[in-house]
Amino acid sequence: MSQPVIKYTLTKQGRQPEWLSSDSRAFKGEHSTPANKAGKLPRFGAPQDTIYLGIGAGDPDSDGTPDGYVGTIASKADLQTYITDVGTAADYHLVTATVTGVQTSVTTGLSTAWYANPYSGGLSTTTSSKHTATGVGTVMVLTGSQVIKVVTEVNNGSGITTSTVDTPVVVDPASTKSNVSTSVGVVTTTSGDAEVGVTTTVTTTTTESYSYTDVTTTTSTSKSETTTDGVTTRTDTVTTTETTNYRTSYDYAAEATRLWDIHQAINS
Repeated sequence: MSQPVIKYTLTKQGRQPEWLSSDSRAFKGEHSTPANKAGKLPRFGAPQDTIYLGIGAGDPDSDGTPDGYVGTIASKADLQTYITDVGTAADYHLVTATVTGVQTSVTTGLSTAWYANPYSGGLSTTTSSKHTATGVGTVMVLTGSQVIKVVTEVNNGSGITTSTVDTPVVVDPASTKSNVSTSVGVVTTTSGDAEVGVTTTVTTTTTESYSYTDVTTTTSTSKSETTTDGVTTRTDTVTTTETTNYRTSYDYAAEATRLWDIHQAINS
């Protein structure tokens, strides 16, 4: 009895089907994709609205298939085509973090200078040139949107008071921000009545949308002390590291090989 690669959904109770392979090498829940077509009447209802790949415990019965069964994949070529279609729709890609910048700053001096309060000199600092590198692929670009200013004007009939709250966008110093656009929204509210006085509040909200490179900066500090003839010298080394996320293409052929090799091993 063969154990084929199958496309399936969860049961109506939201569980993995009992008729999946129980072999310890088998896979299930791989490469999920929506079961229903956008803009069409749904063929599958929740929780059966997602299709997965797995290994079945046996061939489907020609007289009828169990609940959750969608179909089989008969060849490695068909498996690669299926995964490619799913991955293209879901924007499969790989992200690799690469150290792209390292710089050190070394400060040294007698311990008496380090601990003097107030500080009166005696420490020297040397900063290295920044070592840079490039990763493989293209730099990941992220997008964001944030309210950067809220201006509130309150007019109670006897005067106008204005308050402003600024919250500028902050990205990592090593990131590059681009595609910046702003939008302004104004909301006016009125409360009270003519007899006791009317208060009008005008709230102006400015929102900034932007893209920025996926770069992060971290720092670490190491400390060492040496004592010679009763005199202690302390050295602090601060290392600043920039890490960039790079995007590379997903290897559909390798993934199809991985899954198909499991299928072949189970059925050998």
